[in-house]
Amino acid sequence: MNRPPSMIRRIIGYVFAVVFIIAGWWITALLVNSPALPTPAATVGVLAQNAPTLVPYFWTSAYRVIVSLVIGTALAVPIAHVFARSRTLDALFAPVLYLLYPIPKVVLLPILLVLLGLADAPKIALISLTVFFQVLVAVRDSVKIVPESAVLSIRSLGGSRWDEYRHVVIPATMPAVFTSLRIGVGTAIAVLFIAEAMAGSTGLGYFIMQSWSMVNYPRMFAGIIALALLGVVLYAIFDIIERRLTRWRS
Repeated sequence: MNRPPSMIRRIIGYVFAVVFIIAGWWITALLVNSPALPTPAATVGVLAQNAPTLVPYFWTSAYRVIVSLVIGTALAVPIAHVFARSRTLDALFAPVLYLLYPIPKVVLLPILLVLLGLADAPKIALISLTVFFQVLVAVRDSVKIVPESAVLSIRSLGGSRWDEYRHVVIPATMPAVFTSLRIGVGTAIAVLFIAEAMAGSTGLGYFIMQSWSMVNYPRMFAGIIALALLGVVLYAIFDIIERRLTRWRS
């Protein structure tokens, strides 16, 4: 018996996941029996009703997250390669990385708000900083474990330094980049929510907290669904791009 194509299996998996989550949510809502946890049916109705209002909030949050992911990754990847391929630089800056990485970057939000104002800039800077360290650590460690024999094989064929990176180092570290990005999406969404909830009047984080202050829990959960949808879409996009760029893994 032939297996269904991978795309069909993936769709079936997502359908099962949605049904499983909704069933768990519905059962929990019935057991808790509190206005603070509305049923999926009540939330979906409010979501459809507030869709025109939610769309601008959704795109504002999406813009902030996407720009931050691009900035953080674009800065982290080349720096990670330089550090990992230079023992001197790695020895100098590894302690700096170890000291700065564990610090929750969200504590810098008040400082960024003072320096950059209340618009997009402080939120993008905060998320970019968070993503930067996550990608930097993952890619640096990935570059350091690239087999030296693979690099020497390129040199023995007369390859240049660029050839080493193009044919060995970059392909070998590409999975680490996308793994860190998928992890970074979840972190970026969480940081985005905190930043939008604390400062500003736009974005899904603000929409959720505004609904909470109005004691409109179905509306609040509609915003939560929209925020979760943003994370799922970005995660799926990175998954698709990774499969296209790392076909050699299969």
